[in-house]
Amino acid sequence: MKFKVNQHGFKAFLATILLASLGSAQAQSAAPTLDQGQYQNCISQLRSSGLFTGISAATWAQAAPQLQADGTVLPLLDKQPEFSMPVWDYMAVLVDAERVRDGKAAYKAWRDVLQTMGQRYGVSPYLVAGVWGVESNFGQNLGGRPLITSLSTLSCFGRRQAYFKGEFANTLRILQNGDVALDKLNGSWAGAFGQTQFMPSTLLRLAQDGDGDGHKDIVASVPDALASTANFLAKAGFRTGQPWGYEVRLPANYQGISGRKNKQAMAYWRGLGLKLADGSALPDSLPQAGLLLPAGSAGPAFLVGKNFDTLYSYNASENYALAIAHLADLIAQNGDSRNTAFAQSWPTDDPGLSRAQNRELQTLLLAKGYDIGAADGMIGTKTREAIKAEAARLGLPATGRAGQKLLAALQK
Repeated sequence: MKFKVNQHGFKAFLATILLASLGSAQAQSAAPTLDQGQYQNCISQLRSSGLFTGISAATWAQAAPQLQADGTVLPLLDKQPEFSMPVWDYMAVLVDAERVRDGKAAYKAWRDVLQTMGQRYGVSPYLVAGVWGVESNFGQNLGGRPLITSLSTLSCFGRRQAYFKGEFANTLRILQNGDVALDKLNGSWAGAFGQTQFMPSTLLRLAQDGDGDGHKDIVASVPDALASTANFLAKAGFRTGQPWGYEVRLPANYQGISGRKNKQAMAYWRGLGLKLADGSALPDSLPQAGLLLPAGSAGPAFLVGKNFDTLYSYNASENYALAIAHLADLIAQNGDSRNTAFAQSWPTDDPGLSRAQNRELQTLLLAKGYDIGAADGMIGTKTREAIKAEAARLGLPATGRAGQKLLAALQK
């Protein structure tokens, strides 16, 4: 999901929603019944407003079938996660063996395009692939909500109407330009769409015609999506030839500074005793780096440079940026795709589950008679309630969290 830099607060808001969608329980609020008359009056006012200047009558007519108020998006706008996902759970879902395997296959299939775009825009093709994998699982999960319906509703009801009016207007401009067909303008409830989940304003600002057909279609055209993502990273300040960073080993009882923004020269970190994860000396491939400690000094540690900040700008989340970076590194590596762990383990005795393990857990819960729906690997409200019940029965903490301990207990 992409937003202009001055919309950082809204990026952070949607980054929270992304985390929630990965596995947090959400007690879905009942969708309000919206006044269709009020909605139609709002649309009429928008049509005559300056924000929608240049949108033709033909475009409005083309969009008309989707101009209906959808009350189901409003609870999504206001929801807050009731379950805080630990970083090791976040990484276990976003960077699992399944996604690495799919990533290697996608990179092989689109190697020429990725390498061409990497050279053209001066960015790492593996990091472009990492964004693609985290955002849509390499095009497998694009989102199914009609953008015009969602964004027009959010333009007329709920909070942040001014923001959504702009995205609604930009969606109509995309349709009018002929870049993306109406039946392909589907995505998240908030308007992110395409192979790498751009917001409409970001498409108009940064999208590229990667396949040379005269359109910038980030939904149906993988070359367009990859070129657009490479351009996004370039415009966000990507430093050609520099790594995003690397995992490091801290000296015992480290008490020094940390933080992504607190960047220092490599000589400074060497002086504090930091080394690469394999014990070798820190290289000079980064002029400056900040020390990222996602789980504190007892967990994996990373020195991250400006290119990590570029990844962060995509969704305003350090865990999100780390997932992209780690996935990119694993796609680039030869060998076994099943080992996705960092050199330093997470500081927990109950690690998170991959999507395959989530599906296995759900299958075991279904076998015990819990009505949780399909075993799809997504830990939602019904699954979490079943987890609570089973954990209590087994004498485990009934938090609703899906972890290795519960899975192992159910496998016996």
